[in-house]
Amino acid sequence: MPILVAMLVIAAMSCSPAGFRDTDEAAIRLVMNDQERAWDSGDIPAFMEGYAQEACFISSRGRTCGRDSVTANYIAHYPDRSAMGDLLFNDLEVVPAGADHAWVTGQWHLYRSKDTLQGGFSLLWVRGPGGWCILRDHTY
Repeated sequence: MPILVAMLVIAAMSCSPAGFRDTDEAAIRLVMNDQERAWDSGDIPAFMEGYAQEACFISSRGRTCGRDSVTANYIAHYPDRSAMGDLLFNDLEVVPAGADHAWVTGQWHLYRSKDTLQGGFSLLWVRGPGGWCILRDHTY
């Protein structure tokens, strides 16, 4: 029986993503905080710095790939500061998916003078040469 317990402990430890540290989660959360600030300042290009060049954005409207194309969509749908409103991310959960990837899920709220929009998201993050960035954004 002790051998079985030892094997189960070793197997459970092997399921933990190697190489992902608490500092990685903090770095991802910092990028998201920077994105909120950029959005609230009306700066879509700065908001998009948190996305990889090969990022894809998936929503009920379809799929858009490439950071430049995703940026263009944001600019088209949020043409001015009043349309952008005040962005808030909450209920964030960061789940490691290996040493260089993580899933982040949470909720978004967009407070504007005429309305409030809200929904959820699932983001696939990748660690690149410049740090952590969003590779896939599924927003609903």
